[in-house]
Amino acid sequence: MGFRPLHDRVVVKRIEAEQKTAGGIIIPDSAKEKPQQGEVVSVGPGARNEKGELVALDVKAGDLVLFGKWSGTEVKIDGQDLLIMKESDILGVLETSANAQKAA
Repeated sequence: MGFRPLHDRVVVKRIEAEQKTAGGIIIPDSAKEKPQQGEVVSVGPGARNEKGELVALDVKAGDLVLFGKWSGTEVKIDGQDLLIMKESDILGVLETSANAQKAA
């Protein structure tokens, strides 16, 4: 990708929601809400604290994250629909089975 976020900004690719309900009803595109879950594609170097020191971000490329419904700015880069947001707009990192095994 030809884009590098600055400071404490993060580039996120939305993860598409299910196309069907649990009962098997297909949801049309016009009725779907935008997913609030995504994969981190790229992160900036971090923000500076009061002392001028660089503070690294807690998220990294490949993390699955949850973010607020109206978070970020939608952009299209290299034909992909992406979101650029500050790390503070991210609510949390989803623990996948692979991440949980690494932590143990």
